[in-house]
Amino acid sequence: MVRLPAYAPMLAQLGTLTSVQGADWAVEMKWDGVRALAYVEGGAVRLTSRNGKDITPAYPELQLMAGATDGHAAVLDGEIVAFDEAGRPSFEALQPRMHQRNPAAVAELSRAVPVTYMAFDILHLDDDPVIARPYTERRELLEGTLRPGFRWQVPVWFPDHASRAFESSRQLGLEGVVCKRIGSPYRPGRRSGEWTKVKNVRTAEVVIGGWQPGGGRRTGTIGSLLLGAYDPGGRLRYVGHVGTGFTEAMLRDLRERLTPLERPDPPFDETVPREHARAAHWVAPRLVGEVQYAEVTGDGRLRHPSWRGLRPDREPSEASTAGILRGEDGAVAG
Repeated sequence: MVRLPAYAPMLAQLGTLTSVQGADWAVEMKWDGVRALAYVEGGAVRLTSRNGKDITPAYPELQLMAGATDGHAAVLDGEIVAFDEAGRPSFEALQPRMHQRNPAAVAELSRAVPVTYMAFDILHLDDDPVIARPYTERRELLEGTLRPGFRWQVPVWFPDHASRAFESSRQLGLEGVVCKRIGSPYRPGRRSGEWTKVKNVRTAEVVIGGWQPGGGRRTGTIGSLLLGAYDPGGRLRYVGHVGTGFTEAMLRDLRERLTPLERPDPPFDETVPREHARAAHWVAPRLVGEVQYAEVTGDGRLRHPSWRGLRPDREPSEASTAGILRGEDGAVAG
């Protein structure tokens, strides 16, 4: 039996439409989900997240993909996506799937909120690595290896036409586009400009360092989260607070996850403004989340952030002030 080697996913740099014009670029839609490598071998599918965690138990419906390669062992790269009632990718709908591991609960969720694996690359086939092949050859190999199925697909790509595809992503309510040089190899574990993402919205990955109790309808639960990100010196900076974008289920889940992490003093390496520190519950900076925001203020704070959800596929060290300041994890097209 073929034993597939372990890979780390290639990552895209943030860019603008002006940087990806020309016939040497392929354009794909950007899917708002969870990045995952799929190892198909021995009649089973094993899924690993961007940070190398085994997430297979969370998505049992994707085991059906084991029969979609006609007996070939393969390593695929793609995005796990949940769609809303309008057929758009919904990060909010995906949230309960990302955390649940209880078999009975997972089975129920897989019926209520099924996911789809959007396979956009192939890294290995049987005994052979294919990462050195150019993008167009890998896409042709992927389309010839993975037969379409009910819970997985190989989404289309477009030659050139980045501007037109980006406008389509806006109209469809998608996250943006990813542009890839057609002659580029796959570079495992590297972030490269050969893959350039152009996003419709600004998002940032942040670390939760505390929370403030709510009032009114939120009395007895979380009112807002106190957020941080690490600077180049490894210091946890305070980048603002977020009090919108939560569902009641999210608030309950956050309270359960944050309670065991409580500590007596702030985890931030700078003073938190008094109005935000007053009555705060401090926690160890272990949980990573994602927010959408309007802009970054002159003092490095997020303006008008809205909560999108937890990111168990990210490590706290990946939430960086440098990324926020340059819009690394989500900036509007320029």
